[in-house]
Amino acid sequence: MTGMTRNRRGVGPLLVVFLCGLSLTCAGQTQTADPAPQPQAEAKPWLDLYGFAMLDAGYDFKQVDPNWFDVLRTTKLPSFANQFGANGNSYWSVRQTRFGARSEVPTSLGTLKTIFEFELFGTGVDAGQTTFRLRHAWGELGHFGGGQYWSTFVDPDAFPNTVEYWGPPGLVWFRNVQLRWTPIMGDSNIAIALERPGASADQGVYADRIQLQNVKPHFPAPDLTGHARLARKWGHIQAAGLLRRIEWKDVGTHPPDISGDVWGWGVNVSANLKTHKDGTIRTQVVYGRGVQNYMNDAPADVGAVPNPSNAYTPVTGRALGLLGITAYYDIYWTSKLSSALGYSRIKIDNTSGQDPSAFRAGQYASTNLLFYPVKNAMAGAEFIYGYRRNYRDGFHVSDYRIQLSFKYNFSFRIGG
Repeated sequence: MTGMTRNRRGVGPLLVVFLCGLSLTCAGQTQTADPAPQPQAEAKPWLDLYGFAMLDAGYDFKQVDPNWFDVLRTTKLPSFANQFGANGNSYWSVRQTRFGARSEVPTSLGTLKTIFEFELFGTGVDAGQTTFRLRHAWGELGHFGGGQYWSTFVDPDAFPNTVEYWGPPGLVWFRNVQLRWTPIMGDSNIAIALERPGASADQGVYADRIQLQNVKPHFPAPDLTGHARLARKWGHIQAAGLLRRIEWKDVGTHPPDISGDVWGWGVNVSANLKTHKDGTIRTQVVYGRGVQNYMNDAPADVGAVPNPSNAYTPVTGRALGLLGITAYYDIYWTSKLSSALGYSRIKIDNTSGQDPSAFRAGQYASTNLLFYPVKNAMAGAEFIYGYRRNYRDGFHVSDYRIQLSFKYNFSFRIGG
């Protein structure tokens, strides 16, 4: 009997534990067994077609280069009185109209992401035209990406919610061909890229960006860019860097020889700060030398410097310094009304060999009121101010314009 009693006392606690594990009531407490794991739905490929049609109509109270009639670029304001004719011009444009396709396809190495996007805003040899212009042609698999996309030196979230196409000149704003590695991915991330050298932000001829005569640009190595971003509930802060080599070769067969080279570099710090759920402060400060073509609106990267003590090389070149600042506040007053208000400035460190009428400084400010009557439709009005100052001939000019914009979005997804 004694042995049997011991056996029952040993089994009893085990039985209690077993029953508790089956979610039975035990000592006044109820425990629930973990549910059996459910198989996750298999990701499916999808394709998204998207874009918008957009009309811009406005009145420019002063004058601007007619090839840039529907934007306010401070570098394209007159460099002398009445350079572009009479003041006061109306303008109409659909050049912001955009079409794109993006997709995601699951693979054994991760998700393959692609984007192909173009708009109708002609630049470079097509300046002033309504024509197809590539924005993005990009593929990404895991930590690696390649194609044309936002430069790694850019913070795409720094651009304010404005309707004038070109926007603040003090912003780094450039899409470039690149090979990118993102070792840390997510909202907070680190990325490093090798990017196409010698590319112009307005897709013009790069030789125009080196203000030395009878030379051809030479780029022996790609531009090196990188950024690190920290994202939190309050917004994000991003720091980016750029290093590049710029060379030029004198194509003449007789002295003098003005071949040369410079290093270009830049540091770009930007931040988005959420003031509350419907407001965002967007700021950016950039400083560097010879990185003007990465800017939203800036002149040449390299300027001439007289070298009279050397008869064989009487002129050399120097990477032009720049300082750009931008600060905007975006706010949604209601679900149907928003505004953006802000200021931007760019200043160039000119060289003594540049023309007195060369671009020295630009200022830009704007404010708007945008209305969203229904989903995927927007109508708004914007006031824009621009200012240009020349290097050393004393000339400066201001411009003002009012713009009305109407935008109609569309999106259609296949699969997913």
